[in-house]
This record gives sequence, structure tokens and C-alpha cells, in this order.
Amino acid sequence: MIGLTAEDTPLRDTSEVVDFARRCFRPATADHVGVELEFLVFDRTAPVAHVPLARIERALPALTGGSRVTFEPGGQLELSGPPGPLPDALARLAADVAAVRAALRAAGLALAGVGLDPVRPARRQLRLPRYDAMAAFLGVPYGSLMMCSTASIQVNLDLGERPATRWARAHAVGPVLTAAFANSPLSGGRPCGWMSGRQAVWDHLDRTRTAPVPASGDPGADWADYLLEARLMLVREDEERYRTVSDGSTFGDWLRSGGGRRPTVEDLLYHATTVFPPVRPRGWLEIRYLDAQHPATWPVCVAVTCALVADDRAADAALAATEPFQGPFQGPHRYQELSGVAARCGLADPRLRRAAEACFRAALEALPRLGVDPGLAGEVAAFADRHVTTGRSPAADLMDPASTRRVPTWLDDEGWG
Repeated sequence: MIGLTAEDTPLRDTSEVVDFARRCFRPATADHVGVELEFLVFDRTAPVAHVPLARIERALPALTGGSRVTFEPGGQLELSGPPGPLPDALARLAADVAAVRAALRAAGLALAGVGLDPVRPARRQLRLPRYDAMAAFLGVPYGSLMMCSTASIQVNLDLGERPATRWARAHAVGPVLTAAFANSPLSGGRPCGWMSGRQAVWDHLDRTRTAPVPASGDPGADWADYLLEARLMLVREDEERYRTVSDGSTFGDWLRSGGGRRPTVEDLLYHATTVFPPVRPRGWLEIRYLDAQHPATWPVCVAVTCALVADDRAADAALAATEPFQGPFQGPHRYQELSGVAARCGLADPRLRRAAEACFRAALEALPRLGVDPGLAGEVAAFADRHVTTGRSPAADLMDPASTRRVPTWLDDEGWG
């Protein structure tokens, strides 16, 4: 994987970690997008009840768009669309989402377009060894909430010809996009104090693996340092056994200890899957800071994110808009401060609202260049009018009195009386 030697080969020293990290930033000639959508699934007539995975699986239809179906530990449904040019990726995944919505609706179920379960306590349904070990490491309540009660949109972007540039852009626009698409204000049936309660959950987890990657100007070296300094979560002993590491040691400690079994290439690759910074490099960019959106409007989130990172003119405008309150990308501490404001306040923060207005204007101008059809461009404009111009993140709608009606607003109730 990514050009390393046999996976069972012991690592000699940290230089091999640096080599792996640099290969995660190789330029790409293609410009493809991949999207992973997570949804909470509810029984329409009993929203406070957990829906068994078997019931969801029975209701799922065959998918013609090529999406892969998986489940998160709490039963969240994930649809991972095949990567491709932005218009194709959106169209194929949209077809599969439409099929799933219809099939679940016929079975009395509903997708919830929200980033944090508004009413149900965390309850794990998948009992795989990896999840058992992860739960032991992360603890309660936030580990359980993250694993079982959160849902997100992950946008995967090719690195383009200038990987460091896209890496910096993805971080620079992060707080604005977090605010614009903040969509998880409820927990336990009441406001949790955050517009993105999902982001608040992540902020309470082990910061050696959830903080942003430092920014020295050398992304490969920064990613290597991050991997070395992140605490070990699990050691994979075989296909069925995972050992939780609870002594606070880091991957670098293991590599430098010289005693016992030395970490292998496979151990490094696995360790990299257990760290969750807001933007993670894997030979492409995983943008991980976006709350789940309504199943009819998620393409707006993906299109805007892609435009601001992949389109040079839109990115320049976005960086100019964020510079007055952000300045150049200054590393994890500054990013965390801004993201915290975005998660707590959403677009109610006037600085973020003004920046978001400029970013959405730039994205709208870029969408035709990215091949996006006029229909979706119109949806982006409508989203901007409803949420950005008014300074009301989607989370604000979820706290309206209408959200307490018989079919809550956070459920996908299209087509129901």
C-alpha cells in the first residue's frame, strides 16, 4: 500500500514512517471525488426506539449506482459512492440514496439528516473485535456517542497537481464549512448547547488522534510527526484479536522502544486508520468535519466543499474571505479555536457568516466550471438564501417548535402524511 514493502516487514526507524507519510501526498493527475454518507435510521412511528440492524438490512434495495453499504457500530447506515468526476459521483450516489429512502419509507423507517442522535441514548449494535477494543480505549460517554450516535458526510478529494495547496485549503475553509453545515444541536431530546454537537463529541476524545495535523509547510513531515505522536489505540494481533493499549504510549514510543515485537508496516498502516484528524491524507484528502445533512440536500454540502478546495478561483476567493479573522493556516491551535466557535455558534457568529457569504458566492461561480448542472446550482443558491444570508445554520431549523411535531423535522418524512 502506497509504495511500502511487504506488510509484515518490521520498521527499522522513523524514516520509514516519514516515507509512508510523504507517499500519502503524491500528486494526482485525475480530479475525482468520492463521497461517504452516514445516516441515523429511525422507526417513523417510534423515533425513540433503536432500529435493529436486521430490520434495516431486510429493507435495503439493490443499488444500481455502485454504492457500498456498511454500518457503523450504533447501526448508522453508510453509503459510499464510487469515486469519479464531481457530476458523475453526485449522480450515482444520489440515485442510490433515492432508492434507499424509498425502500426504507415502505418499511416504515426513515433516514435522519442530522449529525448527532437527537433523542436516543448511545447503544452499540455491532460487536466486532475492533469495535470492542476501540470502545475500551475511548471510554464513556464520548467514545460511545462518537461510535453509536454520530453521522457525517465525508468528502474525499484527489490531491491534484499541488497537494500542499489543497491540504492548506481544506483546513482554511474548515471552520466556515463547519458553521455553514452545522446540523446537530440536539441530544437527549433537548438542545445540547452546540450547533454541531457532533463536533463537540469529537472535541472530547483523545486529542492526539482528533486534533488537526500541524502545519509547518511540509505536509509529509507533519503527517509523520502526527502518526508518531498519536497514542496507540489498538494492536492487531490476528484477524480476530485486537489488544487495547491503555498505557498512553505512542506509536513513536513503540518504534523506539527496541524491546519485544517491533511494529511492522502493517502496524503502521493500521495505526493510520485509528487516527481521525479533521482532514486526513490517504493518497487523497478525507475531509471529515461535516455534519450529516438531510438526504435531499447533501449534494449542496459536497458541491460547495469541492468547489472551495479544488477550483483555484473559488479557493482564492475563499481564502481572501477567511483571512481577516483567520490569517494564513496557522496550525492546530488556531484551527481548533476557530472550529470551536463554528461548532458552538454556527453562522450566528457574524465573522463566520460574512466569510460564508463570500465562500458561497465563489462556489456558485465555480460550479459550472466543475460541470455541476443548473439544478444543483439552484439548490446551492437556495441553501445560501435560507441559511447563510440569514445566519441560520441548518441546526437552527432543528430547534424550531416544528421539530416537536409527530414526525420530527429531523426525520426524512417526504411522502408521508
